[in-house]
This record gives sequence, C-alpha cells and structure tokens, in this order.
Amino acid sequence: MKEKLTIVKVGGAVVEDEAQLKQLLTDFAAIQGRKVLVHGGGRRATQVAARLGIESQMVGGRRITDEQMLEVVTMVYGGLVNKHVVAMLQAAGVSAIGLTGADGDVIRSHRRPIKDGIDYGFVGDVDKVENKTLQRLVEGGMVPVLAPLTHDGQGNMLNTNADTIASEAAKALAELYDVTLIYSFEKKGVLSNPDDDESVIPTITRTDFERYKADGTISGGMLPKIENALAAIESGVSRVIITLATQIDGNHGTVIH
Repeated sequence: MKEKLTIVKVGGAVVEDEAQLKQLLTDFAAIQGRKVLVHGGGRRATQVAARLGIESQMVGGRRITDEQMLEVVTMVYGGLVNKHVVAMLQAAGVSAIGLTGADGDVIRSHRRPIKDGIDYGFVGDVDKVENKTLQRLVEGGMVPVLAPLTHDGQGNMLNTNADTIASEAAKALAELYDVTLIYSFEKKGVLSNPDDDESVIPTITRTDFERYKADGTISGGMLPKIENALAAIESGVSRVIITLATQIDGNHGTVIH
C-alpha cells in the first residue's frame, strides 16, 4: 500500500491576506504525513507590475508573459512570495524548502506555441516533473514549497499556472504515493452562483464540467483549475478537492471525480 501524500495549492486572495495565509499555513502544518505546498501569487505580480508601469494581460484566466512580465513574475513568485511562505512555515515548525522548477531540475517545460492567434509569451507547458527529486526531499523530512515557475533546460525561466504545477506534481507523485490534491482559495468550493457563497457544487465529473462550461456556470480562472483537477484524477491521483483556505481537512468543498 502506498504511503499517503497531500499536496495543497494556495492562491487567489489568500496569499495577499496575511491573516488568512497564516491560518492556512497553520492548518497545513497540522496535516499528518508527507506533504507539498504549491503557491500562486498572480495578484501580487499584477500589483508589482502596475507599480512598475507594466500592464497585465489575461486570456481565459491565463497571464500573457512578455519579457518584462517574466522578470516581474520571477521576482515575485520565486522570491517575494515563495520565501515569505517558506519563512512562515519555518515559524510554524515545518522544515520547508522553496523551489522553482529550475531548482534541482524539478519541473521542466517548453514554451507554449502560438495557438488560435494567441501568443502567451514566456509561458511554460510542463513536460516532466522529477518525482524522485521530490521524493528524496519529502523522505528526508523536508516540505517542498513550489513556486509557479518552470524552466526549459536551455537557460530560460517560464511562467506556469500554479494550478498546473499542482496538478502535474500530483500526477508525477501519484506513481509513488497515494496522493490527495487540495486546491484552496477564498471560496468554499466551485459555486453554481458566484454571488452566493453557499452555492457550492458538491461533486463535478468530466461530463458535469463540460455542461457547466457550455452554459457559463463555470468560467474565467475556474476553467483551468478544474481542467487541471480532472487531468490529475484521470492520471491516478486519488482525490482532488477545491475548497476554502480555512477548510483544508479534506471534508469540505467540491470533490472532483
């Protein structure tokens, strides 16, 4: 029987709110067994870019990353946000180590090709996650904290959606562990009505998702999140849950089947 491993992805407004982030990391520290944390930071990157006079462009919930924006996200994701989270985990008694995909060659990707006339710029689509490298860290008592940055093996950093990082890491680690993937953010789950925080959809299958996408119930940044969740389930991840950042115990939110 495989040992259990939990991957928690935190993003959205939670990373920006110090009190929410501290509570999430306290709850994360209490999770028993092997674990990995993946963080976003898109809102912070947008704020920093704006202060530098750089406009943020989004298409379908994904960021267009030109050379200037690549510098911003590398600084913000790999530096400011990652090291802040790592420092807070150390304070919570967790032996954390912050990583981008380039560190230890842990996540390699290729630059996304132009599709349907959209050039995403320096955005990476994941080719490989070195699960044995992550395994060595977690078996050694470390907790990897993954920033949403990868590399192409040719010396170039690439911006990669944090939900994708979480999904790809979960898929790779599912070969070695019984993996639960938890996407945590500022809502209680996937909502049928974005104006009603209680309208949580309890379960979503691939068929459900296609229907919700077609009728507009699910849109924007939630689309790639659920695509990644479904891809994880279809590749052997045991459980995927989308839930509130203060409810990462596995008993709340939307379960993806």
